[in-house]
Amino acid sequence: MKEYILEHSDKEDPILAELTRETNLKILNPRMLSGHLQGKVLEMISKMINPEKILELGTFTGYSAICLAKGLKENGILHTIEINDELEDIISKYLQKSGLENKIKPHFGDARKIIPQINEQFNLVFIDADKREYLEYYKIILDYIKPGGFILADNVLWGGKVFEQESPEDLHTKGIIEFNDFIKNDDRIEKVILPLRDGLTLIRKK
Repeated sequence: MKEYILEHSDKEDPILAELTRETNLKILNPRMLSGHLQGKVLEMISKMINPEKILELGTFTGYSAICLAKGLKENGILHTIEINDELEDIISKYLQKSGLENKIKPHFGDARKIIPQINEQFNLVFIDADKREYLEYYKIILDYIKPGGFILADNVLWGGKVFEQESPEDLHTKGIIEFNDFIKNDDRIEKVILPLRDGLTLIRKK
């Protein structure tokens, strides 16, 4: 089915295809990359919203940042935060190759500390960082989202582990479950889970 979907969707941007190859060759845990299908969905959502300001938590090698930045307004900016500064070289390389380096500002460090330092109001936020901290990220960023703005949260099905009885030692699964349960009951937002790859929650701030 995936092959059929991709055959009938736009082809992958050659720069993103090159980034995928290099990530798989050189970077640990390359499956963390958004990839062609999810990347195209992120791009289309961003283009529908046409945001002025985007925040991304979890840059990895920059694939999703490039996709999201394609939907920015002409003078828009995307702030992307990555905890692992060893990825800075590959991120910088592909931001330049994409031609979007002037629209994407990378930050390195703990997102919980960096978000207040950026101190902007965002139209769109993409959460794809440490699963243990999803709920904390959400609680921080909600004040930085404009009314009517959107949050996208990745990996909310977590390989099906959210359906199982969680192990007390599995802090990543615990973090996703706590996040899912919290937003389920949060009346400040509207939300829906899309069964795309590992689950993508689309959230709109009222």
